[in-house]
Amino acid sequence: MLVTAVESTTLRTVAYDEAREVLQLEFCNRAIYQYFDVPAAVHEALLDAQSKGGYFNRFIRRDFRYCQVPDFDQQRPSGFAVAGRPR
Repeated sequence: MLVTAVESTTLRTVAYDEAREVLQLEFCNRAIYQYFDVPAAVHEALLDAQSKGGYFNRFIRRDFRYCQVPDFDQQRPSGFAVAGRPR
């Protein structure tokens, strides 16, 4: 899963696992949530959205099952990489 830093007042990073259709969002308050059964097109549309928070609120927030990822002292799990340029 490649993590992409984004320019947003709502989100810090967006990650997607295409094989499992899992979208992982890190919010500006550092809370991390995983959303399940998310099509790749939704991930791409989120990255392309001018307002990532607006897109999240309209098309993701209430439409997909989710869970909060436990806080591991703000450390990323091994195997996660942060992509360089915000989108």
